[in-house]
Amino acid sequence: MTAGNRPSEPAVTPGGVASVNARPGSGYERDPARIYRGSFAIIRAEADLRAIPADLEPAAVRMIHACGMTDLPAHLAWSPGVGAAARRALAGGAPVLCDSAMVSAGITRSRLPAANPVICTLRDPRVPELAARLGTTRSAAAVELWRDNLGGSVVAIGNAPTALFRLLEMLEAGAPRPRPAAIIGVPVGFVGAAESKDALIARAGDVPHLTVRGRRGGSALAAAAVNALAGDPE
Repeated sequence: MTAGNRPSEPAVTPGGVASVNARPGSGYERDPARIYRGSFAIIRAEADLRAIPADLEPAAVRMIHACGMTDLPAHLAWSPGVGAAARRALAGGAPVLCDSAMVSAGITRSRLPAANPVICTLRDPRVPELAARLGTTRSAAAVELWRDNLGGSVVAIGNAPTALFRLLEMLEAGAPRPRPAAIIGVPVGFVGAAESKDALIARAGDVPHLTVRGRRGGSALAAAAVNALAGDPE
């Protein structure tokens, strides 16, 4: 047997979960509860959460769990009180506005505290014509259809930088009042993603917000943050 084919020894994690390179069907943890507990134990052992405020720590942990990157806290940026603001809004029945069906699908409805409506307008039949008329993406055009629900909402953008840019343009233009209760803006990608999140930090004004600097992001992170702020326990 060569060194490259030698089975590795089990590695015991903080949660007691053994990890081995073995034949399929042997040597791996099968107990869902142990896997779940072990995952969060590893996150808390490896991630530096000291700078994360208490109202945001559950969201940070959930977001790490969604992406597997324990260095994520170093890339998070937030405005003071965003976690508390999002929780209050959700407890009061605020809608969750999503830029993609993937964000919407990732939100655990049973955890929402007030049967909150989860709204994604991307597939609205009006969107293609609106995008053509505005000369923009469908994701950005879909944000136009949020206007009636935007005041007091929790916004979750995980896919499209253009959706976040358009939302900021709408807010700067004065629509609507009241403002969203909180914006979770974590679009992913290589064109415009980092820039849209920098714009959120610079231009959100008095709207509480949470983001991940740089190219990282995605629908799973946006949904994970909402689930945590809705009260989804570890």
